[in-house]
Amino acid sequence: CSCVYVYHSEEASMSIAVQRTQGVARRPCVWQCLAMTILDRRAALSGAVAAAVAHGSIKVVDADDKPKFKRVSPIQFIAALGEADASFGTGADTWGLWREDPGPRGVWLSKFKQLESRGGKAPAGWIFDQNQWWLEEHGLIMEKPEVLPARKFVREGENVRVIARQKRYVVTGDREVTSVLTVHDDGRWELSKGTLYDVTHLPCRSAIYTPLAESGSCTPTGADRSVFPVRPGALMPQVQGCAKQDWAVLFVVGVEA
Repeated sequence: CSCVYVYHSEEASMSIAVQRTQGVARRPCVWQCLAMTILDRRAALSGAVAAAVAHGSIKVVDADDKPKFKRVSPIQFIAALGEADASFGTGADTWGLWREDPGPRGVWLSKFKQLESRGGKAPAGWIFDQNQWWLEEHGLIMEKPEVLPARKFVREGENVRVIARQKRYVVTGDREVTSVLTVHDDGRWELSKGTLYDVTHLPCRSAIYTPLAESGSCTPTGADRSVFPVRPGALMPQVQGCAKQDWAVLFVVGVEA
C-alpha cells in the first residue's frame, strides 16, 4: 500500500489517495493510510489532518489523474515576500526554500566573532555572506535558502526535461488554513484558499539584512541581542548600518509528486 495526498481544485479540499498493488485488498490499505496519517505525530500535517477527519472534510479515494502530492517529512520552509492579505501575486521567483530547518543550523549572534575567525564558514557548512545575511527570531544567523523551484522535471536517461512550468506545494502556518501554493516560473503565485498571512507561521520571524548605501558596513555585531526572542507576528529588529526586509515563513508539508 502507498498513501498520496490528492488536492481537489474544484472543491478546495484534500483527500488521501490509496494506491495498492494488484491483488492487495483495498480496506486494509485504507486503514493503514488513515492510521499512518493520524498517529504519526512527527508529521506537521497530522494535527490538521486529525481535525479534518473529525469534521468529515477528508475522504479516502482511489488515486486518479488529479494532482498528487507526497508528504514532506521532515517539513521544509518557504521564505515568501508579498502582501499579507493577498492570495495571489508576483515575485515568487525571488522566494526561497530551506529543505532543512535553518534554525538548528544557524549561528548565535554572540558567536559571530568565531564565525568570522573561520572565514565565515558555519559548523553546519554554509558560508556567511556579509552583503546579504539572514536572521531569525531567536537571534540565530541563518544560511541563505535556495531559490524556490518553480518547474517540474522528468529524467529521461541522462537528460532532464521540463514537463511543467509551475510547481505546487502544500503549505500551512500551522493554524487553521492548509492550502496549495502554485508557483510559476515567471514569478506568479496563487493560493488555493486563504491569504499569505493565513499560511504564515507566525512564531517564525526572519529578515534579510543588507548594507545601507551610506554606511557600507552591515554586520551582526550591530544587532541588539537584548531584543530577542522576537514575539510571534512581530517585525524583526533593525540592525545598525543595515537595511532590513522581513520575510514570511511557510511550512511545506507536501509537494506535488
